[in-house]
Amino acid sequence: MDIRLSLVQKLHSILAKAGRGGSLPGELALRLDPKFLEKFKLPQDVVLVTGTNGKTTTSNLVAEALRANGLTVLNNHRGDNLNVGIATTLAAGSDPEYNITAQALVLEVDELTLYRQFRTLKPTALVVTNFFRDQLDRAGEMETIIRKLIEVTEDFEGHLILNGDDPNVIRLADTAKKAKVHFFSVRETIKSVNISDEAGEGKFCPRCGRPLAYDYYQYSHIGRFRCSFDHFGEIRPDLTVTSVDFDHGTFQAAGKTYHSFVNSIYGVYNCAAVLCLVRAMGLKMEPCDEVFSNYELKEGRDEVFELSRPCTINLVKNPTGANEVMKYIIAQPGEKNICIFLNDNDQDGHDVSWIWDAHFERLNDPLVKTIVCSGLRAYDMALRLKYEGLEDRIRVIESAQEAIAWLDEANLESHVISTYTALHSTRAVLAKRVKRGRRKWM
Repeated sequence: MDIRLSLVQKLHSILAKAGRGGSLPGELALRLDPKFLEKFKLPQDVVLVTGTNGKTTTSNLVAEALRANGLTVLNNHRGDNLNVGIATTLAAGSDPEYNITAQALVLEVDELTLYRQFRTLKPTALVVTNFFRDQLDRAGEMETIIRKLIEVTEDFEGHLILNGDDPNVIRLADTAKKAKVHFFSVRETIKSVNISDEAGEGKFCPRCGRPLAYDYYQYSHIGRFRCSFDHFGEIRPDLTVTSVDFDHGTFQAAGKTYHSFVNSIYGVYNCAAVLCLVRAMGLKMEPCDEVFSNYELKEGRDEVFELSRPCTINLVKNPTGANEVMKYIIAQPGEKNICIFLNDNDQDGHDVSWIWDAHFERLNDPLVKTIVCSGLRAYDMALRLKYEGLEDRIRVIESAQEAIAWLDEANLESHVISTYTALHSTRAVLAKRVKRGRRKWM
């Protein structure tokens, strides 16, 4: 029995009972032993999920899909995806001899640090959701991240599950010659477009530098594309999603109809990644429909709090995520208020210039009555909105408690958009407000 492992496990147990956990036990473990992660004896199936957007949801869906196939699964379901969070997860699922007791390990891993953890975690499958510009001061240009992933996957021999509709992702297939490559793709939907002003990262072929030709865009640079010179993008998907029905929240794949856990195109891509992985692993796809149907988004992902009117909160951290959340908000019927929390702490990225790349002009809709700007960079957000002609609807309230109180007392459906470090504290304020039971929905 290693006394250091025992100490970390006891700390995790204490924090878990208090509703906390995450990085602190893992931070202690790595301080006591920098090689702590290398000591674990991993199960036969180790699935890593990475990418810019959708990691937490996709990895949790993967874990549930494997459980639905009868496997016991250990996963970092709260999204603690850095070394310290992964160390906590492994310690919590280990016996005294560092043996992971579950039959499968599913880990969300930060795309910036994956190259450091890849060989230690010995994955049998790697799922890559997408790549977008994200937190430039923390991560550097997207190209840097992709090159690091190319390096660690060159000798990878496991299943490589790639979003075949993202030109930045399918680049990995060119160099991962030893891997078993599986693409997933989503066919054109009623919401697909032929021209996009959002596709900043998918304009040029990574092989030859020539412009890519798109048949359609789903969102941002995600869509069906090809290079007429070297045929980059002409793939044969292992899993193709068709007949996406946004009215009923369904889609078809491999001859079966599935129900998406959220009625959005990015939700469909999450499901497609899961189905592609399950098929590659030789498991049953049928149980996935129940997984998708019953899965509940949590912790700032279309999460609803019952204030005087429903209040929905969503995490954003880059232009693409912000654009998709705004599309969702504007698509909802009826008048609404919006509150945007913008922070610039380490985990958010100190550079908030990304807000100028997001299409906040979408909020210039007559059904949007007031936009509350809050957080550490509330005035930066207000200035950004002013440039979209929204100055008559802007209200700056820096305090989270006061901002949420204003939304509640306005007695109108509301939507909260929050960057990472504001998310958990804002959720706590919302939850406390709900417990007070100020009003019932009308």
